[in-house]
Amino acid sequence: MASCTRRPTALLLATAFVLATLVVTLLSAPADARGRPWPGHPDRRIVPHVVQPGDTATGLAVRYHAWTRELIALNDLGPDAVLRVGERVRVPVVVSAAKRDRGPATKPERAAAAPPDRPAVSSKAIRMRAHGWRHWRMTRGEVKAAIAREARRSGVPVRLAQAVAWQESGWHQPVRSSAGAIGVMQVLPATGLWMTLYAGRPLNLRDTHDNITAGVTLLRVLLDETASTRRAVAAYYQGLSGVRRHGMYPETRSYVRNVLALRDRL
Repeated sequence: MASCTRRPTALLLATAFVLATLVVTLLSAPADARGRPWPGHPDRRIVPHVVQPGDTATGLAVRYHAWTRELIALNDLGPDAVLRVGERVRVPVVVSAAKRDRGPATKPERAAAAPPDRPAVSSKAIRMRAHGWRHWRMTRGEVKAAIAREARRSGVPVRLAQAVAWQESGWHQPVRSSAGAIGVMQVLPATGLWMTLYAGRPLNLRDTHDNITAGVTLLRVLLDETASTRRAVAAYYQGLSGVRRHGMYPETRSYVRNVLALRDRL
């Protein structure tokens, strides 16, 4: 996360986990009628989900049509609602809300022939626009390519920028951390304002392209300030002043190892 303060430990993206993450993502896609009933809670079904990079309690609640407070209570997440990559959580889907979002029932063969994105456009797209998200439908491949373009333009090693983004969000834009970091590069709003000075224009962190610009620009600044890839990556996570004053925290060292290992495998 691009921040100036130390954040909670949540560094669980081991290098061997990259391929497994992609597989689990496919297996954990939301489905309104999957799972089992939640005893004592009408109109709810419990759906299992394996936490991916960038997942938050609120994000999962929106994605699965659940209430955030119910998801937190069901999984005993505590006041910070911290999710750790790879852990299995139970999502209490509101069945009626999921069905409304899916639209009226049709014949199976007609539903199978319909484009997969069409049912979610009317409600989810409206919600996302209302919250200011732009270009949030970009695939991971498109995000990866956009990071590469911005990295080349900024003179940042492409694989390094992609590795930081994967560690931060799994190349997924519409996410917001409990600390307030936003998007693909998990940039804090204050850091985003700082990066506008370098970009020469306002940056909307909820826009995928602007978010990438902010994060990659920050990497460029940190590489220049530290003259060290390891220290630049550490400063991206811990904050430049924090690294200068205190050195790398243990969780920062783990973060740096993960990012550099991902870089070498991309």
